[in-house]
Amino acid sequence: MKSVLLIGLGRFGRHIAMKLYDLNHQVMAVDINEERVNGALSFVTSAQIGDSTNEEFLSSLGIRNFDVCIVTIGDNFQNSLETASLLKELGARKVIARASRGVQEKFLLRNGADEVVYPEKQLAAWTAIRCTSRHILDYIELDKDCSIFELAVPEGWNGKSVVQLDIRKKYGINVLGVRENGKLNMNVGPDMALSEGKSILVLGQQRAVQKCFRI
Repeated sequence: MKSVLLIGLGRFGRHIAMKLYDLNHQVMAVDINEERVNGALSFVTSAQIGDSTNEEFLSSLGIRNFDVCIVTIGDNFQNSLETASLLKELGARKVIARASRGVQEKFLLRNGADEVVYPEKQLAAWTAIRCTSRHILDYIELDKDCSIFELAVPEGWNGKSVVQLDIRKKYGINVLGVRENGKLNMNVGPDMALSEGKSILVLGQQRAVQKCFRI
């Protein structure tokens, strides 16, 4: 369980807060808007109404006590930048901030943010990859070359085992798991047979995955 300070309760911030709540983390949420704060009380540990660009207010929250501070202010970049900078000055262990443009990402990284999330850019990349083939069900980019894909089992693989397909030797692709009826099995043995209706999680270079699955 981690202690998280979440600053900004717009749509993006609310979704993060709800997911953290589902994962049983302790979340203190902060927003200058009272209505937003009241609307989040059911899925955060505690909440404060206040201006995160005010150093005195931010200091009163005990910044050093949080494992991570997340800045999700989306409607005022100046406030987001000031907040990230103040958090670092007050001793934040880790600051993650939201950007909506490439130039914002650069400024945030130079002024206090340890990591930057760029939802529009990341979702655009996911959508572009996802729509290139009917086989691709999900996609996580690990770096510019290597990714994890969830793909529907191709028709030609029906009834064949992992060892028979031997995609690790042929393409350098590792099978991480098999999903069936919504349940993910990460214990994949060489004799496990694949069939239509199942999906597989594979790890490999994007070019190799594209070649293997003819994407």
